[in-house]
Amino acid sequence: MIDVKIKVCGITNMEDAQAAIDMGADILGFNFYARSPRYIEPAAAMEIIRKLPAFVDTSGVFVNVPLRDIHHMTNSGMFNWVQFHGDETPDFCRQFRHWNIRTVKAVRVQSEDSIRRALEYPTYALLLDAYDSTLYGGTGKTFDWSLIKHFPRRVFIAGGITPENVSKALESGAYGIDICSGIESRPGKKDHKKMKRLFDTIFDYTGQKVRQRT
Repeated sequence: MIDVKIKVCGITNMEDAQAAIDMGADILGFNFYARSPRYIEPAAAMEIIRKLPAFVDTSGVFVNVPLRDIHHMTNSGMFNWVQFHGDETPDFCRQFRHWNIRTVKAVRVQSEDSIRRALEYPTYALLLDAYDSTLYGGTGKTFDWSLIKHFPRRVFIAGGITPENVSKALESGAYGIDICSGIESRPGKKDHKKMKRLFDTIFDYTGQKVRQRT
């Protein structure tokens, strides 16, 4: 049996959050980048998070946000993960090493060199996403997932993962997969039929069943 973390990102409403949980998501991601079509107001995110069962992890997604602002957001204790999805440096990420929270640095992959540079980041895990010159994720694009076959760190892969190609993503041996645009009916709204097909494919591949939650 293969164990893989499943992160559903771009959550903007309780209906989608509950559906993702019921289907087997491990982590829900909330996007606090104001220019993203999946942006959610912090107060609205907190309202959803307060209603989630304790076994579900939550991730705040930040793009080029000052440390003090991230601290203000995470000090509520509502997040288990912080995802840096902008142009943050390794030194910036290093400041979080003693926080009681798991950190992830997103790196947009152009080549093998991008992946080598990702190793400079001292975070709990890395997230490798498709490169776009203007967008910080959510592009629906993929990159060559075979590049991470022997990656020496915990890594999530993201970018254009759909029910049709998720098996290929899982072949990479990634620690986790980050799913967003590939299961949406429009940015910020999940298509529950697509999401169900994706989760069914994941569990068929891994030999897992939807975890029984207590």
